[in-house]
Amino acid sequence: MIKSLLNNIQNLIELNQSEKDIVTSLFKEKVYKKGDFFLEEGEICKQVGFITKGLMRYYINHDGEEKTYAFSQENQYACNYESFLPQNPSSKIIQALEDSDVLVISYSDLQILYEKVRNGERYGRIAIETVFLQMLKDIHSLYTESPQVRYERFLNNHPDLQQRISQYHIASFVGVKPQSLSRIRKRIFK
Repeated sequence: MIKSLLNNIQNLIELNQSEKDIVTSLFKEKVYKKGDFFLEEGEICKQVGFITKGLMRYYINHDGEEKTYAFSQENQYACNYESFLPQNPSSKIIQALEDSDVLVISYSDLQILYEKVRNGERYGRIAIETVFLQMLKDIHSLYTESPQVRYERFLNNHPDLQQRISQYHIASFVGVKPQSLSRIRKRIFK
């Protein structure tokens, strides 16, 4: 499990052996069963997770309706940075859609990583910049693209996820009801 995390980090910064040992000591293995919550509404996000196996869904409850806004899968991070960085209660929810193996690091241990790993802060900055840019793209897409275009983009960006995520959750992510997604799918796959 740890090898995929180390490879991910080393795509951004170099690590010597002692730094690899530090990273290995700071991340802890955690298993989430399908349906388990990585983060519940109202909790403070106290950890960042690196998914080595599995799939997570990010959503909000809006007037009793779940609205999916993102997914994280293998070799991606799971976190609500809006709660994690200032250590404030979360209005977002992160839930395992599959049994998931995750390497987690606490807020305080992440600060140790930043301090003890040469270029650790650079790694954190690049990682959060990537999250920020994706968030801006998602917001732009939500306000400027039709549901069909959003669905086509989902298929292009995540071809492997269509078989792993229910149509209900995909419809929520695209911003339509499941019946509307069925009509969109019929138009696309004629």
